[in-house]
Amino acid sequence: MMKSIYKLMALSAIAFSSCDSHKGHHELESKYEVTSPIKMDTSVTKHYVSQIHSSQHIELRALERGYLEKIFVDEGQFVKKGQLMFQIMPRLYQAELQRTEAEVHYAQIEYENTKRLAESNVVAATELALASAKYDKAKAELALAQVHLDFTQVRAPFDGIMDHLHVRLGSLVEEGELLTTLSDNHEMWVYFNVPEAEYLDYKVELSADKEHPLRVKLMMANNKLFENMGEVNTIEADFNNETGNIAFRATFPNPKGLLRHGETGNVLVEASLKDALLIPQKTTYEILDKKYVFVVDKNGLVRSRHIQVGAELPHIYEVIEGLEESDRILLEGLRKVREGDKIATEFVEPITVLSQLELYAE
Repeated sequence: MMKSIYKLMALSAIAFSSCDSHKGHHELESKYEVTSPIKMDTSVTKHYVSQIHSSQHIELRALERGYLEKIFVDEGQFVKKGQLMFQIMPRLYQAELQRTEAEVHYAQIEYENTKRLAESNVVAATELALASAKYDKAKAELALAQVHLDFTQVRAPFDGIMDHLHVRLGSLVEEGELLTTLSDNHEMWVYFNVPEAEYLDYKVELSADKEHPLRVKLMMANNKLFENMGEVNTIEADFNNETGNIAFRATFPNPKGLLRHGETGNVLVEASLKDALLIPQKTTYEILDKKYVFVVDKNGLVRSRHIQVGAELPHIYEVIEGLEESDRILLEGLRKVREGDKIATEFVEPITVLSQLELYAE
């Protein structure tokens, strides 16, 4: 009985010592694929939240006080330049026009009579000058009365699409009261904010190719690309001190009228990356929003390393800190290894890895 107990204790001691020998790193028998970062020129598409505006978007307001007598248009309607849209009751202004027309006629007769008398030396030249001034004043008042009468008709200043009506038929409108808004949508202005560092990069590219402005794409709210490309032709003068951004304006042709004033979207800008250090996205893992890779040293030991990612491309990351071209990083089996493991590796050329990731590089 005692011999059996001693034998059991001996076997337990051997097993315990065997466990102790594996407390450090343990060697994994299967081979793991590793690769290296690669430095090359490529391009990245950057997304910017944007606001879409009509190239012309104005408020149509009443220029005279009165009752809204007629509305010739409807909400959302396309109107042509010069088309009559609203009629404010014109009777008062028509009467004023008739009165001034009569005054002009009276002043004309008086002037012509005075002119004949002056030619016969019956009256002095000053009398003729006074009659002429009175005649000119009457004509000016007639022109002013005509302007007031014209103001009772609100016409479209350009081709465009009108918004909803702010007044209804029969309303008493005051001078300056908003009637509707009008948008010219044949060209759209798309505004987006660019950080300072990226602004400087764009300026360098634009300076190098002055004949060709920066061309951009527009991703609409339905996640579909707008069919026409736009050109960045305006950059605002000042940076926003709170955000560190500056506003760009891209102009997009809109012949089919698909885009409307007030829409939102994302401007897509393709930027070139020179000598970018690239790795596959699948070689990384995250801990508390920080990205890491497993680096395998020359002895086959696995070490985790924090990296800082710059641009993000389809299937790959640009690494701006944490890796060198000479490093070997674990390509497959990230969940099967841990810090300090010793593994057997098989190296895969980075260009082969990237070609399998559908990388489109220059």
